[in-house]
Amino acid sequence: MVVRGIMMKGKVSIFLLFCFMVSMMTIYTPSNVYACSCAQPLTVEEELDRSEAVFTGRVLEVKEIKNLNGYLTKSALFEVSEIWKGGSESQIIIHTGGGGGDCGYHFEEDKEYLVYANLSDMYGDKEQLVSIMCDRTNILAQAHDDLAILGEGKVPTNKVNLERDSTTLKEGKVPIEQVNLNEELKLTQSYVWVIVVGIIVLGLIVFFVWRKQRK
Repeated sequence: MVVRGIMMKGKVSIFLLFCFMVSMMTIYTPSNVYACSCAQPLTVEEELDRSEAVFTGRVLEVKEIKNLNGYLTKSALFEVSEIWKGGSESQIIIHTGGGGGDCGYHFEEDKEYLVYANLSDMYGDKEQLVSIMCDRTNILAQAHDDLAILGEGKVPTNKVNLERDSTTLKEGKVPIEQVNLNEELKLTQSYVWVIVVGIIVLGLIVFFVWRKQRK
């Protein structure tokens, strides 16, 4: 009876530890599943009111940013031509999804757009200017109705250069994408340590149960 009780306690301990490990892995495993569903489109006035930045500009560069878990986002660098809301910089970076149901807008290099953007953390761990397919963002040639309502905007007055070229590395600066990659690497390492510690604890429990059974 004593041996059977020990064996039963050992099985219960192993089961409880297994449940604990499954729960920990569920909590610590990143999840990036999105399903895009747009509500009724806002009017130009409503979109302008809720947006953080509204401007027209030409896309200089589109960058893909792939996270360690395989999730893809994009950033589009714009040369700004006219501004209705936001800062006065001549260049701006807008973030969006990579596509496939994540509401990402498909920006193309060398094309001009009317962009409505908002501060959001939906594509990262911090707030950044984001534009998605649910906004009124559109190719400039197809945005005549919006432009007629918006009226005349202002010309950028603060000349900036956000293009990341070889000078970035020469000056010892780390690109934003590399910073995010390093942060994700540290996060992944922490997941690995949680799993390793759990396996060690499970192994110790099994070992002590086995020793008690032998006695």
